[in-house]
Amino acid sequence: MTLGPCDWLKDWYKRGEEIVIPLDEFKEGMISFTYGDLFPTMRYKDGREYREQVYTKAEILKLIETYGLPQSWNPEGNNGPERYIEVQIWDDEVINQYLN
Repeated sequence: MTLGPCDWLKDWYKRGEEIVIPLDEFKEGMISFTYGDLFPTMRYKDGREYREQVYTKAEILKLIETYGLPQSWNPEGNNGPERYIEVQIWDDEVINQYLN
């Protein structure tokens, strides 16, 4: 899952779609975030403050205030590996409400 739409990911599929779920639907412990895809975020050693970290909802919102959404400032991937904010969802409760 990503925080906000990411056209780049939707382009991977012939009929890429998205589900929009308000962030407030998730309780704090249900989700975590990385600024960029989890694996590059944890492996790139370029000194950016958001590398090698997993964030809570409150923390990622502060980071977005500072840097914005990667899909806005790096849509082509020319400025590093971060193309979106990855959301790790640890409880299916909310998602199931939107899929049914």
